[in-house]
Amino acid sequence: MSSGENWRGAVYEVRLGPPGHGGFCVARHEGRVLFVRHGLPGELVRAQVTEDRGGSFCRADAIEILEPSVDRVDPTCPVSGPGGAGCCDFSHATPEAQRALKASVVSEQLRRLADWETDFEVEVIPIPPRGTAPRRVGRSGIATGGVRGIAAGRVRSAAAGRVSGTAAGRVSGAAAGRVSGAAAGRVSGAAAGRVSGSAVHDEANSLTVSDLDVNGIAPLSASGGWRSRVRLVVDAEGRAGVHGYRSTDVITDLRCPQPIAGAMTGIADRTWTPGADLVVAVDGDGVRHIVELAPAEVRSGSRPEARDRRGGRNSAAARRAAASRARTERVIEGSGVAVQYVAGRRWEVSATGFWQPHSGAAQMYSDVVADWSDAAPGTLGWDLYCGVGVFAARLADQVGADGAVHGVESARSAVEEGESALRDLPWVQLQAERVERWIVEQPDTAPDVVVLDPPRAGAGKDVIAALGERGPRRIVHIGCDPAAFARDLGLYRNAGYKPGGLRVFDAFPATHHIECVALLER
Repeated sequence: MSSGENWRGAVYEVRLGPPGHGGFCVARHEGRVLFVRHGLPGELVRAQVTEDRGGSFCRADAIEILEPSVDRVDPTCPVSGPGGAGCCDFSHATPEAQRALKASVVSEQLRRLADWETDFEVEVIPIPPRGTAPRRVGRSGIATGGVRGIAAGRVRSAAAGRVSGTAAGRVSGAAAGRVSGAAAGRVSGAAAGRVSGSAVHDEANSLTVSDLDVNGIAPLSASGGWRSRVRLVVDAEGRAGVHGYRSTDVITDLRCPQPIAGAMTGIADRTWTPGADLVVAVDGDGVRHIVELAPAEVRSGSRPEARDRRGGRNSAAARRAAASRARTERVIEGSGVAVQYVAGRRWEVSATGFWQPHSGAAQMYSDVVADWSDAAPGTLGWDLYCGVGVFAARLADQVGADGAVHGVESARSAVEEGESALRDLPWVQLQAERVERWIVEQPDTAPDVVVLDPPRAGAGKDVIAALGERGPRRIVHIGCDPAAFARDLGLYRNAGYKPGGLRVFDAFPATHHIECVALLER
């Protein structure tokens, strides 16, 4: 096939190289780069091109594994394979191999964008035990009944992080996240691309928990039952589902193992409003909330079903713009107000607002912030992109009533919820404003410690330059995108800061997503 011809639909036999940022492995064919999903480094696969927009690269799915890696297992998610959803793009790898892949990506981004090489562990976040099934409160019409397994708190191995005997063999220390030496290039297994010509292993791991059932699937790893919030879309026939990968097509198979057990019970049995979105949230009290968002209106001139002639992404910009506009909410089950707990404090937050998807993540990150911030009593702390003020609360404990904490968040609703939760801490002030605007209005302010958890795109040069001018003693920076995180760390170097610590969390098991936390010091 000539280099100028559209490759979409073509199938090539390729050897997969290292993992790339985004849940794929890099391969090459006839001078072009293929980003191949559903494979593992070192595997020989038949890859079908799914998207070709011209240029030097195209996207593909591994539709046949000719030489499988020793790290391959039967996928734990039946929804995310070739042509499916984008949910569990690493579910075909052992838990340890998944973390090795993520470690490889993070270390490469840090080396390339931040000029930083360091050893680190990709750590598992334990799933908090739950004594009861998600409780149904209020108007439901949804099937009820006992939900056993994870919701009943009997997941001894998963919650404690003791994963052993996986399809890759005995994975000691996997749940503790001991995938170390990654940044120094000592990643073994998946990231190193060792290949075995043997058949795909199908030995289940030792999660032999009676009655363990996550939405009808017994997961083969600790990759299921962690997600407390799920957003679904409704197709033209009123069926709930998820979008296909880089597509507006709706896949109505809801058997993804990510959600907390019982969270999806009855969802597939009901007819919903065509074109609506559904938010399903199980809160810290075990109460399930279901909220239906009215169909988003797409402005004229952009059709969400329109497709680029070369197989590109469907009008994603139009869909994002439509989804960002205010939409009528209808509470189907629960109150629509989710109760959450972190460090002994209670928050009441909208089920449709932001909260960490992993049921154990907010507590884990809060503990890291409390450990690293080390704010002196009587000083000033900043919590930027503060949401409902989870980190502001930990800073408030450190600075005390003689100090002050300023939190800044652009979402007014989150600020209002945070103010309610922190009303007993008068030295904490939350403001609804854009961080980049607020920070330049504080020319003479010198905070002792700054915590920031920016959106996926990162904080960027203007915010980090402004922080450098104010010179806080310590900065705790959190990022959910390794490339943006690494770029921000490079900017801190330019501002005179050096990294003093790194924590990397497998906050989204079976996916390529990851959470990073860095301590910066002068």
